[in-house]
Amino acid sequence: MIKFFRKIRQNLLAEGKTGKYFKYAIGEIILVVIGILIALSINNWNEARKTRNKEVSYLTNIKSDLELTNSEIDQYISSRNQRANAANSVLEHYNGKPISDWNEFNKHTIDVYTWQRFYQIDNTFQELMNSGNFEIISNDSIKNGLLTVNQLYKKLKYSEDHFRYDAEITLYEPSYRMTDIYSLSNNYFFQKSNGQNGNLGNLTENDFKEMLNDQTQKNGFAFAAMYFKGWNSQLLNIKEKNEKIIDLINKEVKK
Repeated sequence: MIKFFRKIRQNLLAEGKTGKYFKYAIGEIILVVIGILIALSINNWNEARKTRNKEVSYLTNIKSDLELTNSEIDQYISSRNQRANAANSVLEHYNGKPISDWNEFNKHTIDVYTWQRFYQIDNTFQELMNSGNFEIISNDSIKNGLLTVNQLYKKLKYSEDHFRYDAEITLYEPSYRMTDIYSLSNNYFFQKSNGQNGNLGNLTENDFKEMLNDQTQKNGFAFAAMYFKGWNSQLLNIKEKNEKIIDLINKEVKK
């Protein structure tokens, strides 16, 4: 094809048709430029398609992470409500309510002692942030939503860290001095496993007498009841934000 165009130019020059030669040369340049622009457009379209496919893949994975997190939140709130109720039950006995079942009382105290932190499932978000690919998410509402949830999660972590500090002073350290951890934990595991693990033993008032007269421990259970309920409110807020992001993702991937 190049030889064909070159031959035409040579014939025009040989015939002395300089004007036509320049017109032809200009036309040839224009055709080349158009060809280059078309090639660039195709390349840009291909790159945009690849980027979009990558974005959709990330969004799909983010949605999966959010759904798993919300499922964890539901389970965690249920467990945390149980522990908050256990803390309130223990406090009632500190405030004078008679204890008729020492096994149940022990179970309530250890339910509070064995509280757990919440960990969200955000593998895809962390991958985007650590790799510098967060900007691949083109929907600003989705990006802002993810950043907001991340900040809410950090606030939750700060609150958990604060309670952990309080619990060390008000719950754990006093219990190490005042109670027989081995006997109480064996009793607890026996109850939790329906007799498959541990040993029920024979708990009496003497096992908890010093503990029930300790103001520090009472304060610890009061802190627990307060924090546990507050954390559940924070988790419900995170879940609500996650659901809105999931809805935005569903609309985005359908475009």
